[in-house]
Amino acid sequence: MPQDAPQLYLIAPSLVTASELGSRLSAVLDAHPVACLRLPGAGDESELGRLADLARDLAHARDVAVVIDDHLRLAQRHGLDGVHLTDGARGVRAARKELGADAIIGAFCGASRHEGMNAGEAGADYVGFGPCGATALGRGETAPLDLFQWWSETIEVPVVAEGALDAALIRGLWPIADFIAIGPEIWSAEDPAAALSALWG
Repeated sequence: MPQDAPQLYLIAPSLVTASELGSRLSAVLDAHPVACLRLPGAGDESELGRLADLARDLAHARDVAVVIDDHLRLAQRHGLDGVHLTDGARGVRAARKELGADAIIGAFCGASRHEGMNAGEAGADYVGFGPCGATALGRGETAPLDLFQWWSETIEVPVVAEGALDAALIRGLWPIADFIAIGPEIWSAEDPAAALSALWG
Protein backbone atom coordinates (compact mmCIF):
# COMPACT_ATOMS: atom_id res chain seq x y z
CA MET A 1 0.00 0.00 0.00
CA PRO A 2 1.32 3.51 -0.71
CA GLN A 3 2.39 5.45 2.34
CA ASP A 4 -0.41 7.98 2.02
CA ALA A 5 -3.08 5.27 1.68
CA PRO A 6 -5.94 5.43 4.18
CA GLN A 7 -6.07 2.86 6.94
CA LEU A 8 -8.83 0.29 7.20
CA TYR A 9 -11.36 0.84 9.98
CA LEU A 10 -13.53 -2.26 10.35
CA ILE A 11 -17.09 -2.11 11.66
CA ALA A 12 -18.17 -5.41 13.24
CA PRO A 13 -21.57 -6.80 12.25
CA SER A 14 -24.49 -6.01 14.53
CA LEU A 15 -27.10 -8.52 15.69
CA VAL A 16 -24.69 -11.46 15.82
CA THR A 17 -23.73 -13.59 18.80
CA ALA A 18 -20.18 -13.95 20.02
CA SER A 19 -20.11 -17.55 18.79
CA GLU A 20 -21.10 -16.43 15.27
CA LEU A 21 -18.66 -13.54 15.20
CA GLY A 22 -15.41 -15.28 16.07
CA SER A 23 -14.53 -17.16 12.89
CA ARG A 24 -15.84 -14.48 10.52
CA LEU A 25 -13.98 -11.68 12.28
CA SER A 26 -10.77 -13.70 12.54
CA ALA A 27 -10.80 -14.40 8.80
CA VAL A 28 -11.10 -10.70 7.94
CA LEU A 29 -8.49 -9.61 10.49
CA ASP A 30 -6.06 -12.22 9.18
CA ALA A 31 -6.60 -11.26 5.54
CA HIS A 32 -6.34 -7.47 5.86
CA PRO A 33 -4.32 -5.02 8.00
CA VAL A 34 -6.94 -3.29 10.16
CA ALA A 35 -6.18 -0.18 12.21
CA CYS A 36 -9.31 -0.10 14.34
CA LEU A 37 -12.31 -2.34 15.01
CA ARG A 38 -15.66 -0.83 16.00
CA LEU A 39 -18.30 -2.80 17.88
CA PRO A 40 -22.04 -2.13 18.06
CA GLY A 41 -23.14 -0.65 21.37
CA ALA A 42 -26.86 -1.44 21.28
CA GLY A 43 -28.47 -4.67 22.43
CA ASP A 44 -28.46 -7.04 25.39
CA GLU A 45 -25.68 -5.90 27.69
CA SER A 46 -24.50 -9.37 28.68
CA GLU A 47 -24.22 -10.43 25.02
CA LEU A 48 -22.46 -7.15 24.18
CA GLY A 49 -20.01 -7.95 26.96
CA ARG A 50 -19.30 -11.36 25.46
CA LEU A 51 -18.82 -9.76 22.04
CA ALA A 52 -16.51 -7.16 23.54
CA ASP A 53 -14.33 -9.77 25.26
CA LEU A 54 -14.07 -11.91 22.13
CA ALA A 55 -13.39 -8.98 19.79
CA ARG A 56 -10.85 -7.43 22.19
CA ASP A 57 -8.87 -10.68 22.42
CA LEU A 58 -8.92 -11.26 18.65
CA ALA A 59 -8.05 -7.64 17.83
CA HIS A 60 -5.42 -7.00 20.49
CA ALA A 61 -3.60 -10.19 19.48
CA ARG A 62 -3.20 -8.52 16.07
CA ASP A 63 -2.38 -5.03 17.44
CA VAL A 64 -5.77 -3.66 16.41
CA ALA A 65 -7.50 -1.04 18.57
CA VAL A 66 -11.14 -1.65 19.59
CA VAL A 67 -13.84 0.97 20.17
CA ILE A 68 -17.55 0.55 20.86
CA ASP A 69 -20.50 2.72 19.87
CA ASP A 70 -21.47 5.12 22.68
CA HIS A 71 -21.14 2.64 25.59
CA LEU A 72 -18.59 4.15 27.97
CA ARG A 73 -19.28 1.67 30.76
CA LEU A 74 -18.76 -1.37 28.54
CA ALA A 75 -15.56 0.15 27.14
CA GLN A 76 -14.21 0.54 30.67
CA ARG A 77 -15.42 -2.80 32.00
CA HIS A 78 -14.11 -4.88 29.11
CA GLY A 79 -10.77 -3.19 28.51
CA LEU A 80 -11.59 -1.64 25.15
CA ASP A 81 -9.51 1.20 23.74
CA GLY A 82 -12.30 3.76 23.58
CA VAL A 83 -15.67 4.78 22.20
CA HIS A 84 -17.21 5.95 18.95
CA LEU A 85 -19.82 8.60 19.74
CA THR A 86 -22.69 8.61 17.27
CA ASP A 87 -24.12 12.02 18.25
CA GLY A 88 -21.35 14.30 17.04
CA ALA A 89 -19.49 16.62 19.39
CA ARG A 90 -22.02 16.52 22.20
CA GLY A 91 -20.48 13.82 24.38
CA VAL A 92 -16.79 14.21 23.57
CA ARG A 93 -15.71 16.15 26.66
CA ALA A 94 -17.71 13.93 29.04
CA ALA A 95 -16.29 10.79 27.44
CA ARG A 96 -12.75 12.13 27.75
CA LYS A 97 -13.30 12.97 31.41
CA GLU A 98 -14.72 9.50 32.06
CA LEU A 99 -12.28 7.40 30.05
CA GLY A 100 -9.09 9.43 30.46
CA ALA A 101 -6.42 10.93 28.26
CA ASP A 102 -5.28 7.67 26.66
CA ALA A 103 -8.68 6.50 25.44
CA ILE A 104 -9.69 6.79 21.79
CA ILE A 105 -12.68 9.10 21.44
CA GLY A 106 -14.23 9.27 17.98
CA ALA A 107 -17.23 11.33 16.92
CA PHE A 108 -19.55 10.69 13.99
CA CYS A 109 -20.72 14.01 12.55
CA GLY A 110 -22.86 13.07 9.55
CA ALA A 111 -22.21 15.55 6.76
CA SER A 112 -21.72 18.58 9.03
CA ARG A 113 -18.40 20.39 8.74
CA HIS A 114 -19.45 22.58 11.69
CA GLU A 115 -20.18 19.57 13.91
CA GLY A 116 -16.88 18.01 12.91
CA MET A 117 -14.97 21.16 13.86
CA ASN A 118 -16.78 21.27 17.22
CA ALA A 119 -15.86 17.63 17.88
CA GLY A 120 -12.23 18.29 17.01
CA GLU A 121 -12.13 21.33 19.28
CA ALA A 122 -13.71 19.28 22.09
CA GLY A 123 -10.83 16.82 21.86
CA ALA A 124 -12.00 14.02 19.58
CA ASP A 125 -9.19 11.79 18.33
CA TYR A 126 -10.98 11.39 15.01
CA VAL A 127 -14.08 12.66 13.27
CA GLY A 128 -16.30 10.50 11.07
CA PHE A 129 -18.41 11.71 8.15
CA GLY A 130 -20.99 9.77 6.19
CA PRO A 131 -22.81 8.14 4.65
CA CYS A 132 -20.68 8.65 1.57
CA GLY A 133 -22.98 6.72 -0.74
CA ALA A 134 -26.72 6.71 -1.36
CA THR A 135 -28.66 5.03 1.46
CA ALA A 136 -32.10 5.16 2.99
CA LEU A 137 -30.56 5.15 6.46
CA GLY A 138 -30.19 8.26 8.58
CA ARG A 139 -31.40 11.56 7.15
CA GLY A 140 -30.50 10.63 3.60
CA GLU A 141 -27.91 13.41 3.38
CA THR A 142 -24.59 12.18 2.02
CA ALA A 143 -21.13 13.43 2.94
CA PRO A 144 -19.60 14.63 -0.36
CA LEU A 145 -16.01 14.08 -1.41
CA ASP A 146 -15.33 17.81 -1.24
CA LEU A 147 -16.04 17.73 2.52
CA PHE A 148 -13.18 15.23 2.95
CA GLN A 149 -11.01 17.25 0.57
CA TRP A 150 -11.55 20.43 2.59
CA TRP A 151 -11.03 18.61 5.89
CA SER A 152 -7.79 16.96 4.79
CA GLU A 153 -6.39 20.31 3.62
CA THR A 154 -7.56 22.37 6.61
CA ILE A 155 -7.93 20.27 9.77
CA GLU A 156 -5.33 18.09 11.48
CA VAL A 157 -7.80 15.79 13.27
CA PRO A 158 -7.94 12.46 11.38
CA VAL A 159 -11.10 11.82 9.39
CA VAL A 160 -13.01 8.57 8.85
CA ALA A 161 -15.24 8.01 5.81
CA GLU A 162 -18.10 5.55 6.17
CA GLY A 163 -21.49 4.48 4.90
CA ALA A 164 -22.74 2.84 1.68
CA LEU A 165 -19.27 2.63 0.17
CA ASP A 166 -18.44 0.95 -3.11
CA ALA A 167 -15.12 0.49 -4.92
CA ALA A 168 -15.52 3.72 -6.92
CA LEU A 169 -16.20 5.82 -3.81
CA ILE A 170 -13.26 4.24 -2.02
CA ARG A 171 -10.96 5.17 -4.91
CA GLY A 172 -12.22 8.76 -4.70
CA LEU A 173 -11.70 8.86 -0.93
CA TRP A 174 -8.28 7.21 -1.07
CA PRO A 175 -6.17 10.41 -1.17
CA ILE A 176 -8.38 12.49 1.16
CA ALA A 177 -9.48 10.23 4.06
CA ASP A 178 -7.25 9.01 6.89
CA PHE A 179 -9.44 5.98 7.53
CA ILE A 180 -12.12 4.24 5.48
CA ALA A 181 -14.71 2.35 7.50
CA ILE A 182 -16.15 -0.82 6.02
CA GLY A 183 -18.61 -3.20 7.65
CA PRO A 184 -22.17 -3.56 6.38
CA GLU A 185 -20.74 -3.63 2.86
CA ILE A 186 -19.10 -7.04 3.46
CA TRP A 187 -20.84 -8.98 6.24
CA SER A 188 -23.73 -10.30 4.15
CA ALA A 189 -21.28 -11.89 1.70
CA GLU A 190 -20.52 -15.59 1.95
CA ASP A 191 -16.81 -14.71 2.26
CA PRO A 192 -16.47 -11.28 3.94
CA ALA A 193 -12.67 -11.27 3.59
CA ALA A 194 -12.96 -11.77 -0.18
CA ALA A 195 -15.69 -9.13 -0.40
CA LEU A 196 -13.35 -6.71 1.38
CA SER A 197 -10.54 -7.55 -1.04
CA ALA A 198 -12.84 -6.74 -3.97
CA LEU A 199 -13.70 -3.35 -2.44
CA TRP A 200 -10.27 -2.41 -1.13
CA GLY A 201 -8.26 -3.59 -4.09
